[in-house]
Amino acid sequence: MKILKKLFFLFFYLAISSIVIAQTSQKKVTANAGDGIYSILRNNGLEPTKHYKAFIKLNKDSLTENLTLIKGKTYILPSIEKDTIVRVEIPPIVDKKTPEAHAKPNNNKPLVKEINNPIFGKDYENIPLESDTLNGTVYYLISGHGGPDPGAIETYNGKLISEDEYAYDVTLRLARKLISNGAKVYIIIKDKNDGIRDEKILEVDYDEVNFPNEPISKSQKLRLRQRTRTVNNLYVKHKGAYQRLIVTHIDSRSKGKNIDVFFYHHYNSKSGKRLAKNIHKSFKEKYAKYQPNRIYSGSVKSRGLYLVKKTLPAMVYIELGNIKNKKDQKRILNYQNRKALAKWIFNGLLVDFNESKRLY
Repeated sequence: MKILKKLFFLFFYLAISSIVIAQTSQKKVTANAGDGIYSILRNNGLEPTKHYKAFIKLNKDSLTENLTLIKGKTYILPSIEKDTIVRVEIPPIVDKKTPEAHAKPNNNKPLVKEINNPIFGKDYENIPLESDTLNGTVYYLISGHGGPDPGAIETYNGKLISEDEYAYDVTLRLARKLISNGAKVYIIIKDKNDGIRDEKILEVDYDEVNFPNEPISKSQKLRLRQRTRTVNNLYVKHKGAYQRLIVTHIDSRSKGKNIDVFFYHHYNSKSGKRLAKNIHKSFKEKYAKYQPNRIYSGSVKSRGLYLVKKTLPAMVYIELGNIKNKKDQKRILNYQNRKALAKWIFNGLLVDFNESKRLY
């Protein structure tokens, strides 16, 4: 009798699961220079990892042998389901007589209070575990330029300072804070011997590599493609997890141009826009607290930069200041300020994660 009941419920589940009621609509798009399957899907509101195979099946005669798009050709987008599919979820049947059902947790395991990662340098390699708030989340951190390209440069008291060194220091401080709260973090551009540095002048070097350990190309186009490919491959690997990308840069403008920290996001990403706004709000609140006599003018905008357009996770692109401006130099040269920048970004990320849990 019990076997018959199980078979009945199994048949009922399979029958219901196979019923799909959906109105579909198909749309065609023309490929532009630089478009790929992932980017063209995302730009049209489709989750790339879900619709990639369907796109190839629909357009196999219009793709190259390497499954790339051809500029000027028209492609069919997978159908978008407008109605909800109703499914009946049957919980797994557990035999309560098995030993696993009565197993007790092992409470004798030592509680891990900190972990070690030498990428953060000798003074910061031991990371205290503050909480498990971000367990299950995945963050990709890219500090601008690196390797043969130091980015924006300037002289300060006769010494060279560069964008990539200071953006990297802020990125490491942010990474450490994320890890200490349970997140999985990929530092895409990394330097094995710099670590977090509390000095004012961070020595310029050219030995940064692209995750996991690839030399960084001298070509700007190839550099951008390399880090984009790395992030997108990891994104597919962690499909289903809460994933975010944070890119940090330091701008170069005229010496008289003092700028506040500002943020870019993908024009068609609601999650990216919300992410940028949450970090922006964090900065606005901190400026109101610590500098109440000035107006914070940092902004949130969409922009068609390569990394913004081509990477798959919801992302934010952050400009931390103007390396040539004396006031902005104080923001990035003082390590306490770099620490604060990382903490304020982290606060915005934490708010964004909590909001996402409520929304989804």
